[in-house]
Amino acid sequence: MIATEIRAAGPDDADAIAALHADSWRRSYRGMMADAYLDGDVLAERRAVWRERFAAPRADQRVWVVDGAGLAGFVCLFGDGDPVLGAYVDNLHVHHGAQGRGIGAALLAHAAGWTLAERPGSGLYLWAFEANVPARGFYRRLGAVEDAREEFPDPGGGSGRSVRCVWPDPAVLAA
Repeated sequence: MIATEIRAAGPDDADAIAALHADSWRRSYRGMMADAYLDGDVLAERRAVWRERFAAPRADQRVWVVDGAGLAGFVCLFGDGDPVLGAYVDNLHVHHGAQGRGIGAALLAHAAGWTLAERPGSGLYLWAFEANVPARGFYRRLGAVEDAREEFPDPGGGSGRSVRCVWPDPAVLAA
């Protein structure tokens, strides 16, 4: 893993986060989300989502970013995601050109560290498209256990089967 400086994101980061989010979806979710949505104005839709999230954040929302030549990656965590599973990683995206450098692992480790400090005894979990084999492999290499499958609607009007990836003890990520 490379050394990365992780900082809390703020409203001024909303548009850069939205741009990275849209680009990541366009590159990674072909065949999982509707092409018409991905090829359409997904950027404007993501921009509206992120501006709203920063304008009226949930009390348990935390967003951290890694800067590089622009935004290199971000993670969004909801600390009170589930009373049993714990904190919910809502988004984790790394710029295409920065993948493979340890940024995603560093962001997850940061989220895990926050969870350990602020929600002692809490686990950490996320959902990944079942068809997103690279992401699921990444999470398993970091100690996640896949424990459930469910069909979810997506913002593009479709739906996709997802797999829940769980870290009952986030310390495996924070180490």
